[in-house]
Amino acid sequence: MAADESAPTTRCRIMATASTFFHEIGYQKTTVADIARALKMSPANVYRFFESKKAINEAVLERLIGEIEALVAGIAAQRELTPTERLVTAIESLHGLSMDRYERYPRIHEMVEAAMGESWEVCRHHVAGITAAFEGIIRDGVATGEFETPDPAMAAGCIHVGIIRYTHPLLVGQPMLPPVPPLEAMIAFLLRGLAPGRG
Repeated sequence: MAADESAPTTRCRIMATASTFFHEIGYQKTTVADIARALKMSPANVYRFFESKKAINEAVLERLIGEIEALVAGIAAQRELTPTERLVTAIESLHGLSMDRYERYPRIHEMVEAAMGESWEVCRHHVAGITAAFEGIIRDGVATGEFETPDPAMAAGCIHVGIIRYTHPLLVGQPMLPPVPPLEAMIAFLLRGLAPGRG
């Protein structure tokens, strides 16, 4: 088999191995040599597929982010649910997934910190994807009269910022003062901002 033909498989193996190291010992402690040794290849061979550890981290995060965006997009597309039900389900699912990953992979925050410091484009793309899904739900709610807002895009951005304490990998599960309101209270508060007839 030619090298080019095996490239996708090799990239996936590198990403899977790197993900395991990042989750188990942390991004900072993981080296490209560690990843190469686990795969029984040379560091130079790893660099044929990824130019740096940063590039590997971006690829691992893009896969994780893709799973999150697919989850939210799938909920947004569930037309058998009302817009309110979809919005609530999306927020609760984001929170649940974030908590699950935080509890299973306590070192995941190192990957995210690295991305925020080195790979802003990955983070921006993720925020845009989630906000776009919220915007679609809100537009559906405006169309049915369930929601009222002159700017669904802005409302979606406000919703996303409003739930960040409950969904961001660097914040979820961390103690903060003053105490954070329960997620249900925050959702109810945000939904009141979309309720028709407020003026």
